[in-house]
Amino acid sequence: MQYDYLIVGAGLYGAVFAQQAVAHGKSVLVIDKRSHIGGNAFTENIEGINVHKYGAHVFHTNCKEVWEYISRFAEFNRYTNSPVANFKGELYSLPFNMHTFNKMWGVVTPDEAKAKIEEQRKSANIAEPKNLEEQAVSLVGTDIYERLIKGYTEKQWGRPCNELPPFIIKRLPVRFTFDNNYFDARYQGIPIGGYTEMISKMLGGAEVRPGVDYLKSKGEPELLAKTVVFTGSIDSYFNYCYGELQYRSVRFETEVLELDNYQGNAVVNYTDRETPYTRIIEHKWFEFGKDKNGADIPKTVISREYSSEWKQGDEPYYPVNDERNNDLYLRYKSLAEKEKNVIFGGRLGEYRYYDMDVVISAALERCKIVFGDNL
Repeated sequence: MQYDYLIVGAGLYGAVFAQQAVAHGKSVLVIDKRSHIGGNAFTENIEGINVHKYGAHVFHTNCKEVWEYISRFAEFNRYTNSPVANFKGELYSLPFNMHTFNKMWGVVTPDEAKAKIEEQRKSANIAEPKNLEEQAVSLVGTDIYERLIKGYTEKQWGRPCNELPPFIIKRLPVRFTFDNNYFDARYQGIPIGGYTEMISKMLGGAEVRPGVDYLKSKGEPELLAKTVVFTGSIDSYFNYCYGELQYRSVRFETEVLELDNYQGNAVVNYTDRETPYTRIIEHKWFEFGKDKNGADIPKTVISREYSSEWKQGDEPYYPVNDERNNDLYLRYKSLAEKEKNVIFGGRLGEYRYYDMDVVISAALERCKIVFGDNL
């Protein structure tokens, strides 16, 4: 065996495990079938702008341990996630707050906003929500649902809201203040220099080989290790023997514009059903329109984001955690538990949609089990 650990996937889970393994004196090889490290958090510098190639990634957490850990590898700016909703040319604040309610109904006080939502809840007369549509209406009323949730959600999931399970939208950020911070998190920001630079530091001390497809190269002598940490999709590892797990995929149309400001915000969601994309990301505003030297950037880079049904060959993004898929995952999990010297982890390995901080926390917890403590 050439290595103590072969880590398949150079995203956050793999990077945390690699960093901890190296810190404990282990030999580590990290491979990734993509041509770069960073997984979906990969950022590419274009025209002096750190472009989030696989969609907007804003780091946020309430866990002090996770924040202190990740801050060892990057300095974070003070970016606050405050997306805007565009419904047929009308702009609304996200999260839903007093700015939203004033634009929607002309109300001025929190009591007026609460009364309006309660009136629409009662009119809908939903005792026990049976689907996402009923869940959303029971939380925020019909007006906000119809304008700011329905179209966006149906584009994102490719299904009518009344056919989606209610748990998808169990929590909605609703605030009766003028607070525009989407995340109710103690720590929040974007790593200065981009996520790729941060993850590169985490992988220091490990051998890293991008452009290697483990499932096509499995068993080759140069990849032999005592233990494999697999962060790819669990069903692909077992060659889809029970069938495919379902995912939603995302594609991006990215372009450089000879403008200094396209939309005035990092993220604008398009919530009507007719607009084919779900949102437009203007990457420079994640870092306040400044380059690494603090100078204004004269150009801008935007990405239009389209949601689609996943098929083999696409990048899987969001697991469809309905009853059928969760039952299918449990069958694959049973197989995984029988695999000797293989650890399955991360969003795809565990078939769960995880925020970045939860991925880091899960990897650190696994490392505690494997190595006894974290370094």
